[in-house]
Amino acid sequence: MALQGKIVVITGASSGIGALTAQMLSERGAVPVLLARSEDKLQTTAAGIQGAYGLFVCDVTDEAAVERTFGEILEQYGRIDILLNNAGYGKFAAFTEMESEEFADMMDVNYMGIVRCTKAVVPHMLTRGSGQIVNVASMAGKIGTARSVSYTATKHAVLGFTNALRQELRRSGIIVSAVNPGPIATEFFKTADPSGNYERSVSRIMMTPQHVSAKIVKLMDKGKEEVDLPGLAGFGIRLYGLFPRLADKLTYNLMNKK
Repeated sequence: MALQGKIVVITGASSGIGALTAQMLSERGAVPVLLARSEDKLQTTAAGIQGAYGLFVCDVTDEAAVERTFGEILEQYGRIDILLNNAGYGKFAAFTEMESEEFADMMDVNYMGIVRCTKAVVPHMLTRGSGQIVNVASMAGKIGTARSVSYTATKHAVLGFTNALRQELRRSGIIVSAVNPGPIATEFFKTADPSGNYERSVSRIMMTPQHVSAKIVKLMDKGKEEVDLPGLAGFGIRLYGLFPRLADKLTYNLMNKK
């Protein structure tokens, strides 16, 4: 019953794990507040929610829009219990093939989008002395692979931000959490890998969005600070931390499927 009645703001809620997490939270008695750029897609997500929900069109790269939207949410609901920073995208290409503007655009959404939304909610949570911020990072934030330099950099930034902010807010009553998934079978790959080659190469370890969303809901329910998905990959990451250069050499062919 920990999530019963909780107001949970979800960015990137128009599809994938954002949409599924909203539905699962509603089933647990929470009130998901859906944010994304496309109202049509948000309405599709909302159609699958049985209980109460909120819906706001918001572009996380627009600071004024973020501030306005969160102000409207607080005015309507009176509080925000949990913020799920889920908006983001990726594109896989060789470093020499990607323009500098694409690096900047991806960082603006994946990292600065989280910064903007978090800044909009932290003062409120500090006043209340409670709340949880959940940032969807990636295993890419812990280990780099070829042809994902720009995406990996954004997720390293997300994890650095999350870990530092957790320390800063540790005695405030606010929980700061990171979710670090590996490959998920969502529309993410339509942009990241239009050829479908990478998706096919990792199909055996691809997680379902239902599995990842269930883990996110559990993290919220338990107030956990971090979860690596799948669990075996998390164990591998810890070994990588001990022997990074050796692991790079031994796992090159396995990890670089893009």
